Amino acid sequence: MGRLFVLTLEGKIYSCKHCGTHLALSENIVSKSFHCRHGKAYLFSKVVNVTSGEIEDRVMMTGMHTVADIVCVCCGSIVGWKYETAHEKSQKYKEGKSVLERFKICGPDGSHYWASHDTHVAGSDADDV
Repeated sequence: MGRLFVLTLEGKIYSCKHCGTHLALSENIVSKSFHCRHGKAYLFSKVVNVTSGEIEDRVMMTGMHTVADIVCVCCGSIVGWKYETAHEKSQKYKEGKSVLERFKICGPDGSHYWASHDTHVAGSDADDV
């Protein structure tokens, strides 16, 4: 294995809760209204220090999407997913963007988000509210 190149961000940073690797800046949040198996999730226009897993089709709350899990480059934890393709016209804004699950990251103030016990496990996607 070669040398690992990790970007260091400046500003209000979201990081991997397992190893502290910087993942995204709060200024790149597109939406905080997403949900996943563990509770809240945020849609970001840009994330760093992740690699993508295999691309697959998933049926989510807002329809069929082609996505890939994203993994922290330092510790290998799955921290969210990236939208490759949205099959519904109204969902095209998600393409190329990434979702980070709050349960798996630390906030800019160092806070952790804990999974809620009444979270549904059906699918991962934004609320259509």
